[in-house]
Amino acid sequence: MNTHQELCERNRQNLYVWVTRCDPMRVGRFQVMALLQAARAKELGLPGGRAKSWGLNRAIFYAAAKRGFKQPIKPSPPSGVRKKTVANAGKAYFLGDEMAYTARKSNRLYFTIGGRLQTEADFKRQIEVRFGSHFEDAWKESIAIIQQYPKNVLLSQHRFYSEIYRPRRDELASKWTESSP
Repeated sequence: MNTHQELCERNRQNLYVWVTRCDPMRVGRFQVMALLQAARAKELGLPGGRAKSWGLNRAIFYAAAKRGFKQPIKPSPPSGVRKKTVANAGKAYFLGDEMAYTARKSNRLYFTIGGRLQTEADFKRQIEVRFGSHFEDAWKESIAIIQQYPKNVLLSQHRFYSEIYRPRRDELASKWTESSP
């Protein structure tokens, strides 16, 4: 019989399985990235469900980037995009200078990576469940953190990562894990 750790190691190749099933009660960097990215997207004008889709999409993107992509995913943004908060260029969607692909399902727009949509249900299953009954508190805290920064920081992929996410990722993961069931 396989131990939980052996199962996680075997499934590490499948990022979706690894992120959602290994240590299911811990809030990790993946969940922190998803929550802060969703709060960023909401602050920049995306509605709640689409903001959560963006947050999960970006968390998956950065987790995959950390482990190395199998093929290039991200083209350069078209000129002039950095001046816009949100620009929809067909299947490529820009939030500031950061791009993600989109697809429609049941007449709703979702972000997609690796051919998979990131829906509100996925966000709930992969992110919210880790917080238990404390999700709303963590969501409000994420919004408050994002609101401390000027719009030009939120519009920049690099500045969001280096000024907002990276300095507090481990502190928030630890704090939110302790407050979760």
